[in-house]
Amino acid sequence: MWAPALDAVVERRLLMNYRADPDVVARLVPTPFRPLLRHGQAVVGICLLRLGSARPAGWPGAFGLRSENAAHRVAVEWDTPEGTRSGVYIPRRDSASRLNVVLGGRVFPGVHHRAAFDVVEDRDRLHVGYRALDGSTSVEVNVRVTDELRGSALFADLAEASAFFEGGSAGYSASREPTKHDGLQLATSRWHLDPCQIESTTSSYFDDLTVFPAGSIQSDSALVMRQVPVRWTALAPVRGAPAPASI
Repeated sequence: MWAPALDAVVERRLLMNYRADPDVVARLVPTPFRPLLRHGQAVVGICLLRLGSARPAGWPGAFGLRSENAAHRVAVEWDTPEGTRSGVYIPRRDSASRLNVVLGGRVFPGVHHRAAFDVVEDRDRLHVGYRALDGSTSVEVNVRVTDELRGSALFADLAEASAFFEGGSAGYSASREPTKHDGLQLATSRWHLDPCQIESTTSSYFDDLTVFPAGSIQSDSALVMRQVPVRWTALAPVRGAPAPASI
């Protein structure tokens, strides 16, 4: 796979975070990955991402593309010859961009599914929803940007939450080969997250009682990143068990 570095501007990256039963989550990720626990809970979530000026590294921003994207994520760790690493495993990626769907898993890592997005946002409030065109996945969230992280059982404060997600900047997802998991590393010189108060959140995946039995998952917190330049670079694939069936 030809996988150049990609430059972009994160116009909005909304992280909707849940805490979940580790035994339930362990069934959703392939070996060698395992859930990364925090206070005895697995950390899962949805990244709702609008990219601007996305283009191969080194190209002028004027040649970049803009798109709405989403990723369901699981915080994971795995063993390597150099020691234990941490990051996220991504069982599902969705995008409003036909180009991302065509190129994902072929030119750059990450198989994408086509989706229609509904977004209404300003400085203080965000509504982001989407539905996969094949009807398999849907999400709708409403949050309000605040000055302090409140009500989280996973993180004591914003600094703790920010450090956790900055440390999970390596993301792996299923490829078009069953036992190969492609990876991307996110880097930025201006890491910054703002806390949000969750007003409502629904996910056809996390709300599915056949996947997450009653009481096995709870909404925890939300964080937003805005107008941050980023670069993604391909990581060496991780070989392991086939990925569980895609959501």
